Amino acid sequence: MDKPTPVERVEHILAAISSIREFMNGATLETFADDELLQSAVKWNFLIIGEAIRYVDQSILDKYPFPSYVPKSFLNYFIESYYEVKPERTYLATQDLGGLEEVMTSIFQNEF
Repeated sequence: MDKPTPVERVEHILAAISSIREFMNGATLETFADDELLQSAVKWNFLIIGEAIRYVDQSILDKYPFPSYVPKSFLNYFIESYYEVKPERTYLATQDLGGLEEVMTSIFQNEF
């Protein structure tokens, strides 16, 4: 299987954001913290976002007002601190996807 192209990586990011939103629909911090399956599904999609954004050319990312290092850092956080990831931190990240979605949509429309 061939590795995804940069445009496919952006599509993967947008799909992961959509999945997180779908999974989190109506979830509160309390319900999220109590649902290990939901936490795993959300974390998986954050891993996809963090890995995929690493392969979008930095010169493209730099054109847009979004700190692209944040999803990359979150990927590292999940991998390196897997044993102590707090549900609260993940939950808060699910509430802050709008900027990333907006930028990835713009990149998809304008760069490819």
